[in-house]
Amino acid sequence: MSSLLADYEEVRLDALVQLKLLDTPPSESFDRITRMASLIFGLPVAAVSLTDRDRQWFKSRVGVDHCSIPRDGAPCARVAEAGQPLIIEDMLADAHYAESVLARAGTRFYAGAPLITSEGYGLGALCVLGTEPRQAAPAELAALVDLAAMVMAQIELQHAFGRIDPVSGLPMRGQFRDDLLDLARERHGERHIVVLVDIARDEQISRISRALGGARVDDLIREAARSLRAALDGDRRLYHVGAAQFAFLAPPGANPDNYTADLRSAFAALRASSPVRFVTSLAIGVRPFALGEVSPDDLLRGAAAAAQDARSVSGSVSLYSSSSDQAHQRQYVLMQDFGAALAASDQLRLVYQPRINLATRRCIGAEALLRWRHPRLGDVSPAEFIPIIEQTSLALPTTRWVLDAAMTQLSRWQHSGLALRLSVNLSAVNLSEADLVAHVQGGLLRAQLSPEQIELELTESAIMEHPEQAIAVLRELAAAGICLAIDDFGTGQSSLAYLQQIPAQIVKIDQAFVRSLTRAAGADYVLFETMVAMAHKLGYRVVAEGVETSSAAEIVAELGCEEAQGYWFARPMESDALASWVRAHDGRRWAARWAVWQGASAPPCSRRKTRRP
Repeated sequence: MSSLLADYEEVRLDALVQLKLLDTPPSESFDRITRMASLIFGLPVAAVSLTDRDRQWFKSRVGVDHCSIPRDGAPCARVAEAGQPLIIEDMLADAHYAESVLARAGTRFYAGAPLITSEGYGLGALCVLGTEPRQAAPAELAALVDLAAMVMAQIELQHAFGRIDPVSGLPMRGQFRDDLLDLARERHGERHIVVLVDIARDEQISRISRALGGARVDDLIREAARSLRAALDGDRRLYHVGAAQFAFLAPPGANPDNYTADLRSAFAALRASSPVRFVTSLAIGVRPFALGEVSPDDLLRGAAAAAQDARSVSGSVSLYSSSSDQAHQRQYVLMQDFGAALAASDQLRLVYQPRINLATRRCIGAEALLRWRHPRLGDVSPAEFIPIIEQTSLALPTTRWVLDAAMTQLSRWQHSGLALRLSVNLSAVNLSEADLVAHVQGGLLRAQLSPEQIELELTESAIMEHPEQAIAVLRELAAAGICLAIDDFGTGQSSLAYLQQIPAQIVKIDQAFVRSLTRAAGADYVLFETMVAMAHKLGYRVVAEGVETSSAAEIVAELGCEEAQGYWFARPMESDALASWVRAHDGRRWAARWAVWQGASAPPCSRRKTRRP
């Protein structure tokens, strides 16, 4: 019989440990029930008491300063073992408890109802205590039993729903949130450090799942959980807070800089020994904080941002930076608000930068550039918001907005007697649109424009993401008579085998090559000269971007560029200003300005290249 009881006790203790309640901070969800029990009995002391191996530990307590008492002689232990309510009307009159710790502390009355798992294991008791002998009315005892059942429901709810991850067996984000709030109530303002370990990028997890199946991803998570638990001190609780993210609190009093260095050393071995180290990338974010001053969700968000920053630094460990975090938050705000900007009538607009024919010195067209005036943040640079938008589902409607606005403006200029070609940038995602060609043709028809009045620009990188698909779409556009240009030429990952198949008429050499041009025949000069020559041999007209000085304008003309744009000619301007500028800056005006060039001779720009069919 004693052997059976011993076996039961070990299983009971294991069930208690698996629930991960022992030595956790007080919890308001349990405290509410404890206060209710104290109120129903009209007694000063109540507790949720868990029966550990050698102690009664209080998960919740009212009127008690200490967190535990010895298990020996504790009535709650008897309630847990028997699984039955227990009433002690006068502890001093009960031979078994007269000399117990509680009786010696002045307790006379005790009532406890068992906390029993669905498998029948007693974890402890919900108890009330008084300093005077008394009886328990049947209604009071029934209420205590009901409240104990509510405590167990709370325990099992936390464990079963969103609290324990079924793969790693670790408490999840919801439990981290509650534990931190509970800790903040007890130790508000205390300084701590949260550490977030991100074991793999999203695309790496996706690649593993696609190649080996979801079961291998589960194995990866389990392996990581085991390794991290082994690497932590015994009193550090590990949480599974994201698909491949784990978090824990550093020991109290740890110095952020020193602890970051310690983590870098400690996790170097973990990275080296990981069975999946060649297909994952461990990154660690460290964020100091004060309890109660940062929400748990924001705390994890900032630590995750630091982990992302860590991927770009040596050692894969990064200390939280408020400036970097603010930049990430601003990016998210911009992404969230841009959808509203598309629907509004007063936030987005186009400005236009003139493009000059270097032979005739006339403006023959312009590039349409998107601008955003945020209602709260003011003017937002396109260099900031466009890369963000291109990674979202807003990329398609944004390009359509720009196309439609550009064609509407072309129509207005045409009706006022101004004939220009307008270029619009497309992104890689636009080449996946089934109706891109139809949309452009429909817009031209509605605006009563000819196809050659619109020019669509794509970068080399956009084309090379899916070259076969891109070239097929570009051929449809070219067949419809629409002019095509390769933008930012020289900065992408293009293949000459594909480049010669692209049905474009124009190559725009990126400003990075133009700004560094000097008359000294150095590497920059030779590289630019080579790109122009190659583009001409492939049948392209060449546009130099970013011309900001008269010297650069002279050099690109001498090297054979047909067209140019940049601040030396004009900055981007509003539509009405561009119309006035074009009319004011005709060939005679430009001739006067360009007379400062050597010999005041016209630049050698007589080429009129037509793209080979």
